[in-house]
Amino acid sequence: MTQPVMDLCEQVVCSTYARYPVVLERGRGCRLWDAEGKEYLDFVAGIAVCNLGHCHPEVADVICRQAQTLVHVSNLFYTRPQVELAAALQRLSFADRVFFANSGAEANEAAIKLARKYSRDKYGPGRFHVITMEDSFHGRTLATLSATAQEKVHKGFEPLVEGFHFVPYNDIDAVRRAMTHHVCAVLVEPIQGEGGVRLGDPDYFRELRALCTERDVLLIFDEVQVGMGRTGTLFAYEQLGVSPDVMTLAKALGNGLPIGAMLATEAAARAFTPGSHASTFGGTPLVTAAAAKVLELIARDAFLASVRDKGQYFLEKLEGLRARHPDKVRDVRGRGLMVGMELAGPGKAVVDGCLERGFLINCTHETVLRFVPPLIIEKDDIDRLVTALDAVLKEWAP
Repeated sequence: MTQPVMDLCEQVVCSTYARYPVVLERGRGCRLWDAEGKEYLDFVAGIAVCNLGHCHPEVADVICRQAQTLVHVSNLFYTRPQVELAAALQRLSFADRVFFANSGAEANEAAIKLARKYSRDKYGPGRFHVITMEDSFHGRTLATLSATAQEKVHKGFEPLVEGFHFVPYNDIDAVRRAMTHHVCAVLVEPIQGEGGVRLGDPDYFRELRALCTERDVLLIFDEVQVGMGRTGTLFAYEQLGVSPDVMTLAKALGNGLPIGAMLATEAAARAFTPGSHASTFGGTPLVTAAAAKVLELIARDAFLASVRDKGQYFLEKLEGLRARHPDKVRDVRGRGLMVGMELAGPGKAVVDGCLERGFLINCTHETVLRFVPPLIIEKDDIDRLVTALDAVLKEWAP
């Protein structure tokens, strides 16, 4: 059953992904099953998307009911699910206004456009540059690709969109040096996911906030991967002691349905006026109804406390692996259930070894195993993965 699907995919789908030789057919909670009936314990969650697990019954029920009520009418009209989701996001965050899109890249694209428009309205032309961080990742559209400070994603798409300047992550002095009178925004991830699960220091973000306020430069937090409970608070910025002017969300907001959101303060958001930006499918009744239920479930204090507890447990277990394999594991780091384990060599063979044993994990930045399981993962499941990793590491040579 597997091979015909893979063969057809090679014939009809663009070759933009290096896929694993697995055809996944169904999921429930933290588990997936392939076309051959093999079960997998999922520590990828659709790349930090299915934070409530696969086919969550309450979310699935909302999707089914909304699909029979109203799916799409465009943003020429008001719809209750969209407005209610925006109101909930406003109530639970720093933001005053929300713009809905379909993905994280589109949310970041909106944030970049908003920053440029804000600055032009206030200061005139020429103040359109955006500072981003080395090893960042902000999307695959031409502007967000240009904002992503990784050369490997730029190749073949030059010339890039002008006006993006890259500086080292977690280095406030580098930001100060780059802060010319042409800069309108700083775009940064509270934790770099694709960059290797790298955590920024709280002092760095406090100084960044002060610098942006002083220069009237918009501070944009990309929380596409780290938001929606992933770090143990609803939004990662809550643990940094500062609020941005603009924040982007996507991934887990829809728990698998395509949705992105750009949240902004009133001062920043007023730069967008009718006709200045739009999205045909942004915030449809179907996806916003589902996202509202996802937000309701994740925002509960007890749920977020459980994420923090399981995240600490996971880190401790991986530190135990590091102690048993000091020549193979260089570092363990993370916050909540966004956890990275840096290896002494390329991690592909470790990922493959776990896949053979029925565990889905991911390697980013070539040497960093990234664990972003559904937030409903149990400690027993974490123990199972750690046992499998221990066995794989015993066989693995860096």
